[in-house]
Amino acid sequence: MKRRDLLKGTVLTTAALSLAGPGSQAQAASRTESKTFLLVHGAWHNALHWGRVAQNLSGLGHRVVSIDLPGHGLNARFPSSYLTGDGAKFAQEPSPQRDIRLDECASAVVDALEALRGANRPILVGHSMGGTVITRVGELAPERVGRLVYLSAYCPVRLKKPSAYGALPEAKTGYGDKLFVGDPAALGAVRINPRGDAAYLEALRAAYYNDVDAQEFLPFALALTPDLPIALWTSEVIATRERWGRIPRSYIRCTKDRAMAPALQDLMIREADALTPANPFEQKTLEASHSPFASQPARLAELLASLGAG
Repeated sequence: MKRRDLLKGTVLTTAALSLAGPGSQAQAASRTESKTFLLVHGAWHNALHWGRVAQNLSGLGHRVVSIDLPGHGLNARFPSSYLTGDGAKFAQEPSPQRDIRLDECASAVVDALEALRGANRPILVGHSMGGTVITRVGELAPERVGRLVYLSAYCPVRLKKPSAYGALPEAKTGYGDKLFVGDPAALGAVRINPRGDAAYLEALRAAYYNDVDAQEFLPFALALTPDLPIALWTSEVIATRERWGRIPRSYIRCTKDRAMAPALQDLMIREADALTPANPFEQKTLEASHSPFASQPARLAELLASLGAG
């Protein structure tokens, strides 16, 4: 990815600290050492969804960048039927994003890390499917990462593929099973419909944002992209002890999560710790749904700020 394309698809969030008073930045900096965070969204999401967390982290005196992965946010390409509202065609039209690969997404994150080079290596945060991406980044460029943070995220070190974890009994919550549109293998994407009717949007909220009020949820929902390139769901992710396994890492468990069941979160934590027993996960817990960036942005920012930089 060219540098100008990376910058076009990246949001550098520097909160309006003056809103909190002229002394707020100095007070924030005095409370904690300034750190650099690179935030990676999950499936269908984008940099915009991190906005409130980034604002709170900036208010605490930290440098924060969030990135649109290829196929998401300002980098998205849409099926024509999604724009016309032709539901029957939408269930069958191949995704214009079907050729996007996991390594393309990982390379975009590595480029962003390179652009953030400074005195301290960035803390790399991945939410949900973003955990797959940061796992690959940790293997490709461990020297550029100060800490890996998994926010209710996939860490597929044993079964390799997120899809393999999605098939486990621990992944079943009873929510969200009817949200997916069409056959992912035929479409080349795992497809949802953020422009669906009221019943569909309520099912989406109940699965992914169950601790967010319906009206508060709508702006987050309508900013989603319909197609997750299938390679992010089905590609093998290699994580070795020597590279990924040497990076300090944290896992933020979300106990009210209906999209990434707590039992599945705990399974992946155990498997990763078994791979690198000398470098286990530092575990943190939020009483939150799958989307604490929406329901608890200030608390999430405080928790992130408390983590060591590695």
